[in-house]
Amino acid sequence: MPIDPSLLEDLNKRREAVAHGGGKDKIAARHEKGLLSARERLIAFFDADTFQEFGRFAEHSCQRFGMDKRFFPGDGVVTGIGYVSGRAVAAYSHDFTVGGGALGRIHAKKVCDLMDFAQKAGMPVVGINDSGGARIQEGVDSLSGYGQIFFRNVQLSGLVPQIAIIAGPCAGGAAYSPALTDFLIMTRDNANMFICGPQVIKAATGENAQLEQFATAEAHASVSGNIHLIAEDDRHALELTQQLLSYLPSNNIEDPPHHLDQPLQLSPVQRFNEIIPADPKSGFDVKDVISVLVDDGTFFEIMPDFARNIVTGFARIDGVVVGIIANQPNFKAGCLDIDSSDKGARFIRVCNIYQVPIVNLVDVPGFFPGLAQERGGIIRHGAKMLFAYASATVPKITVILRKAYGGAYLAMCSSDLGADLVYAWPTAEIAVMGADGAVQIIFGKEIKADANPEEKKKKLLAEYRDEFATPYQAARNALITDVIDPAETKSMVTLGLRSLLSKRETRPPKKHGNIPL
Repeated sequence: MPIDPSLLEDLNKRREAVAHGGGKDKIAARHEKGLLSARERLIAFFDADTFQEFGRFAEHSCQRFGMDKRFFPGDGVVTGIGYVSGRAVAAYSHDFTVGGGALGRIHAKKVCDLMDFAQKAGMPVVGINDSGGARIQEGVDSLSGYGQIFFRNVQLSGLVPQIAIIAGPCAGGAAYSPALTDFLIMTRDNANMFICGPQVIKAATGENAQLEQFATAEAHASVSGNIHLIAEDDRHALELTQQLLSYLPSNNIEDPPHHLDQPLQLSPVQRFNEIIPADPKSGFDVKDVISVLVDDGTFFEIMPDFARNIVTGFARIDGVVVGIIANQPNFKAGCLDIDSSDKGARFIRVCNIYQVPIVNLVDVPGFFPGLAQERGGIIRHGAKMLFAYASATVPKITVILRKAYGGAYLAMCSSDLGADLVYAWPTAEIAVMGADGAVQIIFGKEIKADANPEEKKKKLLAEYRDEFATPYQAARNALITDVIDPAETKSMVTLGLRSLLSKRETRPPKKHGNIPL
């Protein structure tokens, strides 16, 4: 007997009501601001016709403060799974047209159920945040909901990629779920993220603070370092998320999506010999080296606006997915400081979780000097780089381009920190410190007493460099794999990557190490 048509008619009416969220007028108002609705965001994100919704008809059961008379379709969040470039991904999207997207018990349960499913299925989770925060009428149930989501963020951490998109308000405790994910993408306009707003700050501290100073995408990307990428609008945020997922495996058991059928490019690349300035003290843009090293158009920079003295990002080298970490001589001479150490260490650990090989490009004169750095804890922050590299078991290849001095040489993945292959260009200087400082410390009195101190210093500098600072001293002591012609860099790196894809390395059994946070 065929199904009663009235039942199907009723189903479609209910679906239609839910699909319009808080109403067509509210969705139209969002469109006028250049915003997509919660459901439109998910449909645009997933491959066509692959979205499967979870909890479509779930709704709050709160009877307090007149809420029994209000219709909350989907309880203010749209959740489900779909495919992105043919791979399964779980995603949820706050619906600001429904009660401001505020979180209540059922709202939280929908998100938690989705995250539990993603953990069992081994698929990434993407959260699109656009919410007024906790639903006040539900009291402690709302706080409990946030706690349950935070717990799952931590449970999923290291198992599957988690990406947060900030596409509207994200304030108070709600900001901590995005902060617990692997990557945060924030739209330039119509979005803000903060713990305490201007009025609270004023009441508590007397400070006059504007949202533009601390809550916008620009502030988080360049000052606080809370987000990784800025998107121009909703669609751009979704595109960036799709790009980011294209470099990551679906979970920590799978390998990254390498393109191993790509032919190897083993011929010399003379362009490498043209990038480094003749003057060792002159700056240059390390992204020029990166662009020659990686496959055309594949470099996807992470945190481009924060701690610009270090460059991090994903790329492919002859089809192999890699994480790139490079000192940037154009900013602070490429020194490591508090912010760049945090940025680098975090990226190393993400690569290690998801089996992404790491390629390091080194031109580092040391840790950045100064009272603010010392008082700010550069020892603790710099140690994060050491800890991250030493604990990483993925393939690690280091290329020393120019300076590699002191503790910063170690912190940029020397062989002693576990690099599998270390190559040095003939322009490399590997030493405890720069020649000028070393000669002054060792021979200062002798230079001052000489009849021609400038000539004496010049002679001693040349001798010091020849004896202590050339890459050949490190090569003699088997601290580097080889000194190479810069033109050979891509072929050496690509062959090394292919040989290391089968690398297996374990650490002593323990619960976890104690990174200096």
